Amino acid sequence: MKAVRSQGRGRRGLAGVRTRPHSQPASLLEGLTWLLLSLLLLPLGLPTPLDVPQSLICDSRVLERYILEAKDAENVTMGCMEHCSLGENITVPDTKVNFYAWQRMEVGQQAAEVWQGLVLLSEAILRGQALLANSSQPSETLRLHMDKAVSGLRSLTSLLRTLGAQKEPILPPDAASPAPLRTFTVDALCKLFRVYSNFLRGKLKLYTGEACRRGDR
Repeated sequence: MKAVRSQGRGRRGLAGVRTRPHSQPASLLEGLTWLLLSLLLLPLGLPTPLDVPQSLICDSRVLERYILEAKDAENVTMGCMEHCSLGENITVPDTKVNFYAWQRMEVGQQAAEVWQGLVLLSEAILRGQALLANSSQPSETLRLHMDKAVSGLRSLTSLLRTLGAQKEPILPPDAASPAPLRTFTVDALCKLFRVYSNFLRGKLKLYTGEACRRGDR
């Protein structure tokens, strides 16, 4: 019998099928698997994996997925009147961006503003979820979108940690003190989801794009 050649122009698996390097979607799936594992362990008080791929937040497809979910929720609630009132005012971060001022900010200041906004937005969405659950006739569709928003914000919070966004910014000696986070209140689900969508498409996308380009990972 002829000996099987161990080397050649390419590696072949069983049945002579040539193997190929892992594709980019496979790497994305691996990163999302690590993220899902972290989110499952977190509520149990168990340690989460420390080697979640830092580049996952720098993959534009990841953030675009959450932006699409937020936009879908906003669109669903735009014409909703009966079940979309929150019954109270909820404080949310201001999503307006002054691009001139933003570009002049240190990356640490940008990170602090985005992190504070994300924390406040997460609290607002959780409050909205509780109010929706306690309503007399909660819509299953609204509950589904709210649950997706809660899950999405938890995932984004974990991903932002890989960029060090939660750390206290180190500012130059001559830098001005960071301005307090601007906020306002909303009283309806459509307004809450609009803030969620605008925050992801605005400040969060600006910060992650700039941080990834600078290599602050």
